[in-house]
Amino acid sequence: MTGLLAQTSAEWPWFLPAVAFIVGACVGSFLNVVICRVPAGESVVSPGSHCACGSPIAWRDNIPIVSWLVLRGRARCCGRAFSARYALVELLTALLFLACWELFPPAKAVCGMVFLGALLAAACIDIEHMIIPDSLSVGLGVAGVILSFLVPSLHGQQSAFYALDSIRSGGTGLAGLLLGSGLVLWIALVAEVVLKRESMGFGDVKFAGAIGAFLGWQGAVFAVFGGAIVGSAWIALALAWSMATKRRRVSEPGASRVGLGVRVPFGPMLAAAAALFFLGADSWMNAYVAKLAGMF
Repeated sequence: MTGLLAQTSAEWPWFLPAVAFIVGACVGSFLNVVICRVPAGESVVSPGSHCACGSPIAWRDNIPIVSWLVLRGRARCCGRAFSARYALVELLTALLFLACWELFPPAKAVCGMVFLGALLAAACIDIEHMIIPDSLSVGLGVAGVILSFLVPSLHGQQSAFYALDSIRSGGTGLAGLLLGSGLVLWIALVAEVVLKRESMGFGDVKFAGAIGAFLGWQGAVFAVFGGAIVGSAWIALALAWSMATKRRRVSEPGASRVGLGVRVPFGPMLAAAAALFFLGADSWMNAYVAKLAGMF
C-alpha cells in the first residue's frame, strides 16, 4: 500500500472501504446496463438510461440501490415495476468490491474488481439468455492475460524482481487460459458423444479459459469441478421445482438440459466457483495440490 493510502487508512479506517463499496454500487449500475443491452446488440454508452416506456431516467432516480428502495421498485414516470435484480446486482457488486479491498493489496484488489464484476455480468446474462457474449468471455480472457503480466501479485509473484515476476505471472495466466478452455472443451466433447447431444455451449469453453487467465490452472480446475458441484445442487432444485409445478420448459438449441426439459446454464456455476476460489478457496486447492505432490 502506498504512503498516501496507508496514511488515509490509518487516519480514517472507514473511508477507503466506503469508497470501494460506493464505486462497486456504481459499477453494478453499469453492469445492469451491460446485462440488458449486450445480449440485444445495443450500445452500452448511448442512449442514456431510460424507462421501458421511453422516458429518460433522471439522475436522482438513478442512484445505485438507493433509488430502487426510495421508488419501491417502480418507475416514477409511468409506475412500471423494475425487477429487483437491478438493486441486487448493485448491492452484490458493492459487496464484492468491498471484499476485494479488504482482502487484497490495492493492485490485486482492482484486478479482482474487474474479474468479479465481469463474472457477475456473464452469469446474469447466461441465466436470462443461455449465452455468454464474446465481449465478456474473450474480453475477460484478454484482460486476464494482460493483467497477469502487469500485476504479478495476481498470481502470487511478489519478489524484488518485477520483470521476472511479470514473466512468471503472465505464464501462469496463459497456462490457465489454455488449460481452462481445453478442460471444458474435452468435457463437452466427451459428454456429447456419451449423451448424443450437445451438452455444453462453446461460450462455456471460452468463459472457463477467461477464468483460468485470472486464477491459473488450479483455479480453472476448481471452477470446473466446483461448478459441477454447484450445478448438481442447482439441477436438484430445478427438478424439484419442475415436479412441484408440473411444468415443462421448452429447451433451446445449444442449451444444457436435464430431465423434464429443465434448462441449466453452466456459466453461473463456473462464475460462482471462480469467485469462491478468488476470495479464499485457493488456499484449500493449493493445500490439496501440495498434498498430492507429496505423495509422488
